[in-house]
Amino acid sequence: MSEDTLYARTQPWNKGLFIGQKKPLQPKHVWSIRVRLELRKSPRDLALFNLAIDSKLRACDLVRLRVNDLCQAGKVHDRATVIQQKTGKPVKFEVTEHTRLSIERLLEQLPSGGSGYLFLGRSKQRPHISTRQYSRIVHAWAESIGLETAMY
Repeated sequence: MSEDTLYARTQPWNKGLFIGQKKPLQPKHVWSIRVRLELRKSPRDLALFNLAIDSKLRACDLVRLRVNDLCQAGKVHDRATVIQQKTGKPVKFEVTEHTRLSIERLLEQLPSGGSGYLFLGRSKQRPHISTRQYSRIVHAWAESIGLETAMY
């Protein structure tokens, strides 16, 4: 078999897939997802969604947030600063009232008085949720309001 025929038969791994930057959610999508999460009564998912919208952090930085990054003495700060893993630069963001309430509800359910990671994982090897799990959660949010999940 010649080299030309070998390459002619193989398809690129990403053929037909959307690669690159994902589309931003529109405000109507944000509110639709937020309402569904409130009805589902999932404090972790609601706090995760609200923080993702407020902070615009990358997934790797969002899942590694610690309670101390956002709270002190059980009170959620109005503003927070996080050092980005990718760039090493600080990112400041405002925590809205809606997000503060959802974080407070989440803190009520956290074990150990809330001194560790904000979004806990199930594994002892990784104490916070993984970026892959976060991706699955985001796809579930998009699917719940009828959006094409590959685009978000």
